[in-house]
Amino acid sequence: MTAVDDLTFEVAAGKVTGFLGPNGAGKSTTLRMVLGLDRPTAGSATVNGRRCAGLAAPLREVGALLDADAVHPARSGRAHLRIAAHTNGIPLSRVDEVLEQVGLAAAARRRISGYSLGMRQRLGIAAALLGDPPVLVFDEPVNGLDLDGVRWIRALFRGFADEGRTVFVSSHLLSEVQLVADRVVVIGRGRLIADAAVDEVLGGLDEVRVRVRTPASATLRRALAGRAEVTVPAPGELEVTGVASADIGDLAHDIGVPLHHLAEVEQSLEQAYLSLTDGAGDHRDRAPGSLDPVGPERAAASGSAR
Repeated sequence: MTAVDDLTFEVAAGKVTGFLGPNGAGKSTTLRMVLGLDRPTAGSATVNGRRCAGLAAPLREVGALLDADAVHPARSGRAHLRIAAHTNGIPLSRVDEVLEQVGLAAAARRRISGYSLGMRQRLGIAAALLGDPPVLVFDEPVNGLDLDGVRWIRALFRGFADEGRTVFVSSHLLSEVQLVADRVVVIGRGRLIADAAVDEVLGGLDEVRVRVRTPASATLRRALAGRAEVTVPAPGELEVTGVASADIGDLAHDIGVPLHHLAEVEQSLEQAYLSLTDGAGDHRDRAPGSLDPVGPERAAASGSAR
């Protein structure tokens, strides 16, 4: 079975790039190939033009968190990081720095078996940061984090991108991706569906939705019949799909309906994602200018993160 097929994209420095796709789309396989843990049958996956498998000190080049539970539970958090530092030629003083950075300094000498899920997640992030790398790759980084932790990692990603580093994040929490990402790469059935700026993806949603609040909602709804799709989310409110807010305002004025609220509903990345991945990723060719700037076809997986 082919897990990733003719997949080509590039992750740019100075940006947070979200990596999205349905379960089984090939996201984990792609990340493992980028990190040199799996080998593509053809093509290449490189970081700064080099394969990760050939790097002498990989933690200095790319930091990654794929599975926070991939640790020895009997070791302390500090011991776990010291081993990683030693094998990558990283000064041991860096261990205490990252433990402080992720909020684990007080628990550094405790066994990992006693860590909560959120603490193990923070330890995995600390390991990714250990070599102060220019490229960071994370798979579901907010698992187990509380609200403060989610806000912290959001600021962490944004800060790294602002420093010019490359941040590549795979997540099912689309609201979080929308808040922090500059671009998104969307795949389905192992192939590229979209590779575009978040604003471009949101702008690609075809239908405008408008929320209206009026004491004459029934009258306005009848006037819109046949022109738009209208739902009633609450008494006195209408949600109108397919007609611009200015046109609704003009119509309400013409028929003498007072409006207490009229605004377009902010489009969400979740809506765009569901639209793009409808049918578990339909990979038929799209029209020029659509959200699918796929590069030249290559066998298996090929991409670079800079």
